[in-house]
Amino acid sequence: MKRKLTTLVLAATILAGSPAWADSYSDTVDVYKNAGESGAFFKNCYGYAVFPTIGKGGLGIGGAHGDGRVYEQGKYVADTSMTQVTVGLQAGGQAFSQIIFFENKAAFDQFASGNFEFGAGVSAVAIKSGASGSVGTTGATASASSGSGKTGAGTASNYRKGMAVFTIAKGGLMYEASLGGQKFSYKPVK
Repeated sequence: MKRKLTTLVLAATILAGSPAWADSYSDTVDVYKNAGESGAFFKNCYGYAVFPTIGKGGLGIGGAHGDGRVYEQGKYVADTSMTQVTVGLQAGGQAFSQIIFFENKAAFDQFASGNFEFGAGVSAVAIKSGASGSVGTTGATASASSGSGKTGAGTASNYRKGMAVFTIAKGGLMYEASLGGQKFSYKPVK
């Protein structure tokens, strides 16, 4: 079963194209700066974490993984990764980019604690477009978002518990009604 899960996540990552190279971080940030309401968050956020590609796949049991970078007041300060395991009604694979904005130092410090997790979520994603919402169960809540290609990055307009999350679907097709949390690592750069 673990091999099947790994294969599904790998397939979803391949759907997105190339892996996250150094310039893909700045390219992804540029997309969010120029897409809908997410651009306004750069003007007054304390920091943000950006994930150029997160691959997600599942068939009953699913998973997702992506590597990212964390920026504090515009400066690259840490590497991060997101891992998610889900159980429930789900089938398919997808790839998407994600950005998490931190409203203030307290929200940033919560993420940087190295043991940060978003709680249960429900999403429905179609090829080149998506809509998702998450409900936090561990003290932080992701905001609802939707996107289409490289032109839209969501409709969340406010921070919730100091954080705002936007996603852009990059490709794939996944039906999902499942429970599972996104867990994040935090490794400061030297």
